[in-house]
Amino acid sequence: MKKGTRFVGLDVHKATITVAVAEPDGAVQSLGTLPNESEAIRKLVRKLRQGGRELAVCYEAGPTGYALYWELESLKVPCVVIAPSLVPVRAGDRVKTDRRDAEKLAHLYRAGELTPVGVPTPEREALRDLVRAREAAKKDERRARNRVQKFLLRRGITKPGQSREGSEAYRKWLAGVEFEHRAQAAVRDDLLAEVDHAARRVRSLDAALDEAVAAAPKEMRSVVDALQAMRGISKLTATTIVAEVGELSRFSHPRELMGYAGIVASEASSGARTRRGGITKTGNAHLRRIIIEAAWHYRHRPKVVGAIRKRQVGIDTSSIDIAWAAQERLHRRYRQLLARGKCRQKVVTAVGRELLGFVWDLATRVERTQSRLQPKAA
Repeated sequence: MKKGTRFVGLDVHKATITVAVAEPDGAVQSLGTLPNESEAIRKLVRKLRQGGRELAVCYEAGPTGYALYWELESLKVPCVVIAPSLVPVRAGDRVKTDRRDAEKLAHLYRAGELTPVGVPTPEREALRDLVRAREAAKKDERRARNRVQKFLLRRGITKPGQSREGSEAYRKWLAGVEFEHRAQAAVRDDLLAEVDHAARRVRSLDAALDEAVAAAPKEMRSVVDALQAMRGISKLTATTIVAEVGELSRFSHPRELMGYAGIVASEASSGARTRRGGITKTGNAHLRRIIIEAAWHYRHRPKVVGAIRKRQVGIDTSSIDIAWAAQERLHRRYRQLLARGKCRQKVVTAVGRELLGFVWDLATRVERTQSRLQPKAA
């Protein structure tokens, strides 16, 4: 930062923004509260820039998203979004107000004590919204199917033979089940209608996701395509990873990515005592879920057949080599941990943590290759 820069802390809410400024001479002052509106923000920036002063603005990540960040960027104001969980907190501080929060942000930002989060581009944020909408729709579909199963269980009705739930044969049998009361038949019809509605939502979002990936920037599509060379990572999984993480090369080491996913072990060590616990889960839950789902595939012996072989068509050999090394390493790791008597779920979590390392390696290679191929500005 230039000498004389004014550090601005914002406590952002849906309708209001509380502002505080840390001056270069050490004074921290509150500027009050303004409406969370574009015109009010522009007036604030003009006021703070009087005299040609440089600004450095920060606010905490939260439910208001990144709209304010993009607004400030359009005004050529440097802004960072802060990780709330990493803001230092005094143990004895029991008073919390918007004014004090804004002043604390301004003070700590000037002192260099805040940790920024990676802000996605509007295009990547749109893709992430679509991925999460599809995830929510899939959860609704599962819940709708579970309601049908629980309804039948309460009535003492079991499905015939080995017909798979959701199959055409299962639906035909269920539609023909006779109930003693018409009210129960009405419940069955309503539950099935909800299952159909949820399935249509998933299909519609899948189609929209395919279109979004096809229209994405080439750099993003290259990473999505390359990640599909790995076992357990389909197009949906690869898209989720890219949408949730952004550029994987922003992490200097795979351990940082593992920490971002909250998949590293917690620890409470002191002196000669070392005590480690379960995974922290203090990270991106969407990334953690999708990577552990992918890790289950590595319980099978290494091979490249079927869908994996099809996905690897047209992929560069270096990505395929990393994918094969991952299969060999992670399957061996799975067998070793299982042989030591570890719980299967814990084994898969450990495999998922190492899988993130291979994902980081493959993706960063692709991103760096793409950056070298980009034409340089004149």
